[in-house]
Amino acid sequence: MSPSGVLDHGVSRFAAVLARAADAPTALILLTGDGDGLILAGASGMPPEWPRPGNTPSRSTLAGLVLETGEPLIITDIRDDPRVPDAAPAVDAGVRGYAGFPIHHEHDGILGVCNVIDYQPRDWTPDQLAAVDEAAQACAEFVAGQHRADTQRRFLDALLRSLKIGVAACDENGNLVFQNDYARELSGRIPVGTPIRDWAPHSRVTDLHGRPLPADDLPLLRALRGERLRDTDLLVNIPGGHPRTITVDAQPIIGAGRHHLGSVVTVRDVTEQRRAGRFRDVDQAVTEALANAGSIQEAGPPVLAAICDGFGWPYGEIWLVDQEAGTLLPAAHHHTGSPDIGNSATCDPNTEFDPGDTVTDTAWRTGRTVWAGHEPGTDRVRLAVPAPTGSRVLAVLSFRATAVDDPADPLISLLAGIGARIAEFLERHRADELTLALHRSKDDYLALIGHELRTPLTSITAYVEMLRESDPDTVVAELPGMLDVLSRNSAILRTIVDQLLDLAALDGGHATLTHRPVDLAAVIRAADAEVHPAAEAAQVSVKLDLQVEPTVTGDAARLRQVVTELLGNAIKHTLGAGEVTVRMTRPDPAAVELTVTDTGLGVPHAEHDRLFARFYRSARTRENRIPGNGLGLALSRAIVNLHHGSIRVVPTSGPGTKITVRLPADRSEHGG
Repeated sequence: MSPSGVLDHGVSRFAAVLARAADAPTALILLTGDGDGLILAGASGMPPEWPRPGNTPSRSTLAGLVLETGEPLIITDIRDDPRVPDAAPAVDAGVRGYAGFPIHHEHDGILGVCNVIDYQPRDWTPDQLAAVDEAAQACAEFVAGQHRADTQRRFLDALLRSLKIGVAACDENGNLVFQNDYARELSGRIPVGTPIRDWAPHSRVTDLHGRPLPADDLPLLRALRGERLRDTDLLVNIPGGHPRTITVDAQPIIGAGRHHLGSVVTVRDVTEQRRAGRFRDVDQAVTEALANAGSIQEAGPPVLAAICDGFGWPYGEIWLVDQEAGTLLPAAHHHTGSPDIGNSATCDPNTEFDPGDTVTDTAWRTGRTVWAGHEPGTDRVRLAVPAPTGSRVLAVLSFRATAVDDPADPLISLLAGIGARIAEFLERHRADELTLALHRSKDDYLALIGHELRTPLTSITAYVEMLRESDPDTVVAELPGMLDVLSRNSAILRTIVDQLLDLAALDGGHATLTHRPVDLAAVIRAADAEVHPAAEAAQVSVKLDLQVEPTVTGDAARLRQVVTELLGNAIKHTLGAGEVTVRMTRPDPAAVELTVTDTGLGVPHAEHDRLFARFYRSARTRENRIPGNGLGLALSRAIVNLHHGSIRVVPTSGPGTKITVRLPADRSEHGG
């Protein structure tokens, strides 16, 4: 019996066949239920006055004895049979003859009992008992099959409910027959049996433009008409959230004779995949625009078009930062001609930035992406993205967008990356412009070095004229001093010329370097001895901290030139009593590191990268009138590079300068 007390029609017909085969007035098919209960699944000839329990305890019943023993129970007269329980319902029901066979399956155990009943004492014939036995065996196969089908159905139901894919089905009349949990999350709960056509006005599903779908266009009904849908994109408007993009597959369920039994639809949320695709398209379009443009004014419009068209935004603009004027200047814009945008936006270079645009202004001032709430009368927000390099903002991209995003949104990361690339584009073109400017200003460099040449030449010329014009007695008296001046200035000229020629030879690959094992510690000691008089005169102590004494492969004279230059520079820039430390270490087996540290003037961090450029002299060097021509460190870098090493300024927390030279160690010292 079902829980509602309604007998299964098919099982009752089977019971009727059993009653005729056993020539019994009544036949019952009882199946095991929960616990020790028995469910009356089907009956034939059961008196109407009998109780019809949905689940009868088996302990006091004749069928319970069959279940307990697992063997058939044959009774001629239950009034004379000691096996019958005193409280057996069969006694009160007027039963006299009884035969019950277990419904036994080899894999599933005892599934129930096939019973035949007579209301008179009965001697059951072998044929009648055989009929009951065969009926029990037939029931076993049928019930086992039903159990397997029910188990499979339960597994399938659990699987469908656990899927992160929405599944729904309707019958041949278009009434919903199934909807799993994920489908409910997307489309809302629809009661089973609801006509899909009646539900259509309440559907959350729209086309990609946000327009509601007519009933006939709903995927389940289209499939019911015989259509097969594959990867059809639609939108779902979930209350309290952003629209989700779904892709739909749907097809009819076809039975025998090509009859449509219904239709089924599967739904996947592809919002992130589609969004990632748009991100890739926008990113590629921006990359191409920047690669093919010669200026930001040329690159700006296609960059903004790629972003605005990719995300459906009506307007975008790029503002350049004028560092000297402390304001923003328009560089490019893009708009779709929306009624509330119009065509009023311009890129006139004379257009002044509106201080009231607090979103763009804040992005410029803070270097962070900024967005503001909805504009009056629209569903749009203001969004501004900086284009930074280091601590400076070079430009700002400003948009009227259609969604409010949070800092963790991938869209913000994409726009920040585009801002960084625009900054890189601006820096690269600025570097190109500087290169052109350097070419144009070569005369300035010649003038600089010309000054270094002209000063000693002027001195030499003046003293030569004095020698010509002075009387012999004066010449004899002042000749030693004049010769000193002439010698000193000649040496300066020779040094400058030698350094220029040397640098040109090194840069051009014409200088010849030896490649022999070099005792670097000996090179450092020799350089220390060379600068010792200058250090002593300047009251600067030089300390050698040679923790290792490695061998490197290279040119000993050139390496000594580098060390002497570093020591001489350190001594010159340590004004008054101070200290210069030379440390040599082995940071790893394949490298040697030489560090020269002084307690002198130091070099501002902004000048570190320029310190090794030819002719460059730092601001502090010029302010303190420290002699030099800006070639020594350029020569040192060229020599170190030819030794496959590196030289750099290391930032320090205190005063002074720290320069590190890193060279490859001799291979024989580390197993090479």
